[in-house]
Amino acid sequence: MEFNLYMGDRTQASRDEIVTAGYQELTTPEQVDKVMQNKGTTLVMVNSNCGCAGGVARPAAAQIMQAEGKPDQAVTVFAGQDKEATEKARSYFTGYEPSSPSFALLKDGSMVTMVERHEIEGHQVDDVVAKLQAALQQVNK
Repeated sequence: MEFNLYMGDRTQASRDEIVTAGYQELTTPEQVDKVMQNKGTTLVMVNSNCGCAGGVARPAAAQIMQAEGKPDQAVTVFAGQDKEATEKARSYFTGYEPSSPSFALLKDGSMVTMVERHEIEGHQVDDVVAKLQAALQQVNK
């Protein structure tokens, strides 16, 4: 199978998985800016095609949407695919280096905390969900 065809299929499956979990896909910088103007908590999942995204991050993203105290809005950008949207989202992640996959938690458009790749890769889905739940509980106090 041709590599680009395979990767296109893999990318679409990764996109579909996160959208099915309840995340709004942001593909342009303008969409990112519009979402960041909303009040409340915003969870941004920086998606990717790596193994830790498929094995840990996307399953954790789905689980957090079923948990009590979920974010007011959940959105996703796709690193390496929607480059301008991802760059714009990362411009809001003040104090953090680019990381994918990752989760950024913002309140009223301002950065609160991030679960970075090093906290996802090699960890269990439940560990990531617990970190996200703790961050959401803290910001919702």
